[in-house]
Amino acid sequence: MKFSTITKAIAGGVALSAVLTGAAFADPAIIYDLGGKFDKSFNEAAYNGAEAWKAETGGTYIDLELQNDAQREQALRRFASQGANPIVMAGFSWGTALGTVAAEFPDTNFVVIDAVVDQPNVQSIIFDEHTGSFLVGALAALKSETGTVGFVGGMDVPIIHKFYCGYAQGAKAANPDIKLIENYTGTTPAAWNDPVTAGELTKAQFDAGADVVFAAAGGSGLGVLQAAADAGKFSIGVDSNQNYLHPGSVLTSMLKRVDVAVTVAFKEAGDDATFKPGISVLGLAEDGVGYALDEHNEALVDADTKAKVDELSAQIQSGAITVHDYTVDSTCPGV
Repeated sequence: MKFSTITKAIAGGVALSAVLTGAAFADPAIIYDLGGKFDKSFNEAAYNGAEAWKAETGGTYIDLELQNDAQREQALRRFASQGANPIVMAGFSWGTALGTVAAEFPDTNFVVIDAVVDQPNVQSIIFDEHTGSFLVGALAALKSETGTVGFVGGMDVPIIHKFYCGYAQGAKAANPDIKLIENYTGTTPAAWNDPVTAGELTKAQFDAGADVVFAAAGGSGLGVLQAAADAGKFSIGVDSNQNYLHPGSVLTSMLKRVDVAVTVAFKEAGDDATFKPGISVLGLAEDGVGYALDEHNEALVDADTKAKVDELSAQIQSGAITVHDYTVDSTCPGV
């Protein structure tokens, strides 16, 4: 049974086994994290990477949108038992499930994005989100006229604090007197898909004096971008290039090239000769992170500002500036 690109949005009470029984996969697979494939952010970047691989190679792949955390192990086992290879997972919450299932399928290659799993058949891809966030923090501070910038994170977890601390450090580097406001949409996975709460938090930050707000919140971030557009202020998108969503209001987007990671994983990880188990780190030097400048925001970032931010990027890459990584040391120095 040959599958082209499909998505199965599985309701909580519908077993994956019922959906996948009888399938015989020889294709790569990708499983998105909670929040939906078309979140305009992290998951959609992963989807775009799979689609880029498909367009380039003419191949087919299978994909799945999770509906709850309980489906993780079952989804991995079903795809692996049917021969999907490689199996790519997007999201930091995959560590426990993958650590269990990878050992059960030693001949299957797994790639996980944003988590680290120490197994001989697992490649862990992580990003230097803090360095990309540093750059957009500098941009925010240079753009701000009020001297106050904001941050709305999604789920209150260490990786999102990693975004915030880098953002805050970059803002302070550009303007030591800048003030920062920090909020999160929640403490459960629902925080990734709550644009209403994100929008309300953004409005409150504007009321408190912020005029630029960075959204690191998955699908919830759409509420930040909308609130900024409605208020005539600026937002900063995340993961995917979100500049086009509200041209003239989205100052920039902190790019996290999950799309590139997925494309490369599909190309390389299905073949043992090119599969790279272990940890791969993508940062500024690898174009794994950065900031987006295009026709939708070029009028907002003048040449002098761009030159200053690019110089900061060069200093980070040379080691002249060290950006604090919250996931290594759970503090946010100087903020």
